Amino acid sequence: MTSEPTSGSGADPAQPGDPAGLDPAETLRMIQQQQEAARDATEPDGRLLFGAWGLAWLIGYLAMWITARDTGSPEVWAGWVLAGCIVGAVAFTVVHSVTKTAGLRGASARVGAMYGWTWFLAFTAYAVMLGAMGDAGASTEVQAIAANGFACLIVGLMYIAGGLLFEEVRMFAIGAWMLVTAVLAALVGMPNTYLVMAVAGGGGFLAMVAVEQVIRTRRRSPGPAQRTEGGGRGA
Repeated sequence: MTSEPTSGSGADPAQPGDPAGLDPAETLRMIQQQQEAARDATEPDGRLLFGAWGLAWLIGYLAMWITARDTGSPEVWAGWVLAGCIVGAVAFTVVHSVTKTAGLRGASARVGAMYGWTWFLAFTAYAVMLGAMGDAGASTEVQAIAANGFACLIVGLMYIAGGLLFEEVRMFAIGAWMLVTAVLAALVGMPNTYLVMAVAGGGGFLAMVAVEQVIRTRRRSPGPAQRTEGGGRGA
């Protein structure tokens, strides 16, 4: 006489759709995805910030260099192009940084807002200082070298500060590179200062956009072990 199978006290095997049946690797992957989503929602996007400054410096300083190659002094319209590019990059940085951290509370929100507005304050002081140098009788060449050097110093130090605040090595790295660019631009003299600012400064920012994109893509793609496990479960 055969006995009918009865439900024992042991637990049934976990079904594929049951969250309790997730293996540790799958659970870790889900946690990492959630962390990345939260990070992207509350921290400035380096690709956008690098891109804004890269285009601003490349376009603005190329205009200055092209018009200054023969005469040594850029055209007035080129100066307005550069000023517009810088103002646009600063405005974008402030809005993006403040908007990204708007959903945070407490110290993180304050830090994000203060970092964003410091850009505005720094470049306001920059404009006033350049005007004061002109009023004091500084030559056009001295003012031009100071304008480029001060801009590089502000951007470099702000990116270094951002790297420390947001624990972003790439922001710190581009900030350090901008300090190097400031030194190089000061040493080559006019009008090649503008070319260094366009190529080394703007090019450095745009190169970092590509680096940031590659790192983000790798971060979101499953590792070899996860792809193997996923293929095994689907078989």
